[in-house]
Amino acid sequence: MIIDSHVHIFAPDMIANRARLRDRDPWFGLLYAADTSRMADAPALLAEMDTAGVDRSIAFGFAFADLGLCRACNDYLLHAAAKAPERIVPLAVVNPRDGQAACQEARRCLEAGARGIGELMPDGQGYCLDGDDCLDDLMALARAHSAPIVIHVNEQVGHAYPGKGEQGPERAYALAQRYPDNRLVLAHWGGGLPFYELMPEVRQALRNVTYDTAASLYLYDDAVFRHVMSWAPQKVLFGTDFPLIRQTRFLRRIRRLGLDSDALSRLLCDNARAVFGIDSGREA
Repeated sequence: MIIDSHVHIFAPDMIANRARLRDRDPWFGLLYAADTSRMADAPALLAEMDTAGVDRSIAFGFAFADLGLCRACNDYLLHAAAKAPERIVPLAVVNPRDGQAACQEARRCLEAGARGIGELMPDGQGYCLDGDDCLDDLMALARAHSAPIVIHVNEQVGHAYPGKGEQGPERAYALAQRYPDNRLVLAHWGGGLPFYELMPEVRQALRNVTYDTAASLYLYDDAVFRHVMSWAPQKVLFGTDFPLIRQTRFLRRIRRLGLDSDALSRLLCDNARAVFGIDSGREA
């Protein structure tokens, strides 16, 4: 079983009207400035999964600043997951700055079958990971539902690219310390945070944190997989950031790493099953 823990899909009308979305949301405008920037709907995702041999995808829309746009993403995700329940696992996007309205939307989605919340985008949605009270209620809701939260985190060194934000490993560490009982999935290798887990006190503070590998092919040497999994094999989730990176392409790279069978199973399946509560078999 192969689970991709980080994919984005959009309703066809959003794809067709991306210029309007760029005008409404500056952060979306940065990431999708070119009409050639890849966007995909549910049928495109399912076709790619069939080609790549991916059994399930943890899917979300885009974390818009506007809650109405988030709700539209969630409606599409829930609909797509209902049509392909054995393939698409939906998460709910909200803007924590909307307070109780965000919690109500997240609760609606969780009760309708969403397996978690995310991918949250703090830079684009207007809050910080360290010390921002707007996250308190949403984190409490997630704990009550045993729901993981996926959060976008950026490395703070290296090359620049559109949408590279200021929410890095130090702020993500502060977030984990503030909410130690929440299950957090820090996207994009947590901006490099897992390397700090070689410090015992950091490893203890991050006991409920896992990391996905989304966009890794654009960020790190492939050796990052072997290095992190040598000391934290249970904490890394295979995630592509499809359609930014094709699942077929990413899996080819993974299979050339020389990981042993246990590490490969953890990376491609077992860790995601544990985090998102996915059963062990592909449903008919």
